[in-house]
Amino acid sequence: MTILPFQSRSKDLKNTILSIEEDGFFLLTDASIQAKDIAWQQHAQERLQQVGLNTQAGMIYADYHQHPLIDCQVGSLRDDFDFGKIVWINTAAAKMVLNEMPDQLEFAAFYALRLALSRRYPILHLRECLYRLLPQENIDKEARQFAYVDPRQRAYQVEMEAVCTQHLQAIGAYLPERKACIDTQAGEFPVEASVIIPVRNRIRTIREAVLSALQQQCDFPFNVIVVDNHSSDGTREALEALADTYPHLQVIFPERDDLNIGGCWNTAIDSAYCGRYAVQLDSDDLYSDEHSLQKIVNVFHEEKCAMVVGSYRICNFQKETLPPGLIDHREWTAENGHNNALRINGLGAPRAFFTPLLRELHLPNTSYGEDYAIGLAITRNYRLGRIYEELYLCRRWEDNSDADISLEKLNANNQYKDSLRSMEIMARQCMKR
Repeated sequence: MTILPFQSRSKDLKNTILSIEEDGFFLLTDASIQAKDIAWQQHAQERLQQVGLNTQAGMIYADYHQHPLIDCQVGSLRDDFDFGKIVWINTAAAKMVLNEMPDQLEFAAFYALRLALSRRYPILHLRECLYRLLPQENIDKEARQFAYVDPRQRAYQVEMEAVCTQHLQAIGAYLPERKACIDTQAGEFPVEASVIIPVRNRIRTIREAVLSALQQQCDFPFNVIVVDNHSSDGTREALEALADTYPHLQVIFPERDDLNIGGCWNTAIDSAYCGRYAVQLDSDDLYSDEHSLQKIVNVFHEEKCAMVVGSYRICNFQKETLPPGLIDHREWTAENGHNNALRINGLGAPRAFFTPLLRELHLPNTSYGEDYAIGLAITRNYRLGRIYEELYLCRRWEDNSDADISLEKLNANNQYKDSLRSMEIMARQCMKR
């Protein structure tokens, strides 16, 4: 069985596959390791070959020591999907789809290959531990989480987007530029905009977050709606004290005990307090200054878009910038952003929505990916407005929901977002038909 050196994931992959003379299968290793770093389990390569022959899969990947993986779905379009350190590829299948891959790829050759294979052949996840690795350097999880918006990777992202777009066209899920607009005068609302803050046990941060919203300066009426999800650490009492001082702060204490972040959002937007536009602020974050809300609503009025997303800066509690700094999603384009949204792992922050549409769609009652789900659903039909200047401070600390996340939780999160993409792809295919 041919084992291709790790360099073969780069631009020479096409020619390398064509040069393989033997039939059967070949193994492609990750760029971070070499063949000498792999310790195979008993009969592991024979097992891969046996499964490949029996299933005629285009590609197989397997768990490895202390590293379970997740299934590859229709919606597993992230270019950083974790296939482990080794993938098994059907040589004949690979040669069959080479003509469907773009030429002269600098970064995306493997990404293009596995998408092309998925259009014709099964991609199988073998839930068996087939190998282990010699000790590797630890990967900076924080750097990996934000790698897709690192401006230093701009050329990489452009190429990945092009390959993903071609794939969506091939499977009938590509949509042309979304131009549907909203009626900015529709309906009657108590205020023009509401800042919505779901919270549970954030006594260390909630007062500062709420004041950040209350101190916005706008030429329209607005309020702040906090949904306190049964806090028990003093958060409730702090909110009640603030509400006594600030009349445009509305605090909701839901009776339901089954609400996650999405459910708290739905509670706020369905309430009589909610304004025409619903604007996000997390309970441990801040607006950059007192003009953020005005800038967001201005875009709604000027562009008549159904959703607006700003830019945020990663910082610590002293507001000192942390890498990679400003997250502005400049990869977004009006022509193709709604398609590329199926590849990237998030749309940015702060997020703001046209309330009538949000009341129609509602968010999934989850505490991860609920904002991504609603963003995909909205951009299926409507245009999205973007603000590329800093509006928001995303403060990193030990109680962030994604701080020091376990592999099991990371896998669950990724599997859920992949399922959202799978459902969205099916919805867009139905729309096209």
